[in-house]
Amino acid sequence: MDTTVACPTCGLVQRVEGVGRGMVAECVRCGTTLRSPKTNSLARTAAFSLAALMFYVPANIYPILHMEIYGVRSENTIWDGTVALYRQGEALVATIVLLASLVTPFLKLVGLFYLVISVKLGSRRRRILRTWIYRGLDVIGPWAMLDVFLLAILVSLVKLGQLATVTPGRGLIAFTAVVVLTILATTSFDPVLIWTNAEETS
Repeated sequence: MDTTVACPTCGLVQRVEGVGRGMVAECVRCGTTLRSPKTNSLARTAAFSLAALMFYVPANIYPILHMEIYGVRSENTIWDGTVALYRQGEALVATIVLLASLVTPFLKLVGLFYLVISVKLGSRRRRILRTWIYRGLDVIGPWAMLDVFLLAILVSLVKLGQLATVTPGRGLIAFTAVVVLTILATTSFDPVLIWTNAEETS
């Protein structure tokens, strides 16, 4: 399938012919890679998404961290932390944590599954919508890691103050796995498949 594209580096508009497996299309002027097909895109995206979904439940059930202050030990999950923030009047921070920890990863996984299934079935409907979904997943991606940064800052502050002992829980390991696997699933999906024919994706 021939496609006319503009080089993102030098701006030269040129026609790119169908690029097979193991082949790379480069700009004739500056050598920038214009198209490099991802091998087994659908299989890898589905595998990473399924693995992330398996870790999603324990990430939200098990404690994110164990904290011990003056002999008092407490365990907190992501949901517990969100509820505590709401009760303390930090509605904005609680909403951000809720969106970044629970809503965003789930929406990304659902969106990726929808894209994989629609391409696998060879659907030619709602291609523009599916393209926007893919772009949306790419935009909201960094927000899924926001609470990891906040947690790292919290742990650093607590340890520096020598007020408490904080150790990571199983939930943090599972949540980290969700974030990493979701990123891998997003980068594995080739959006060009949305616009190719059903027979070209089989």
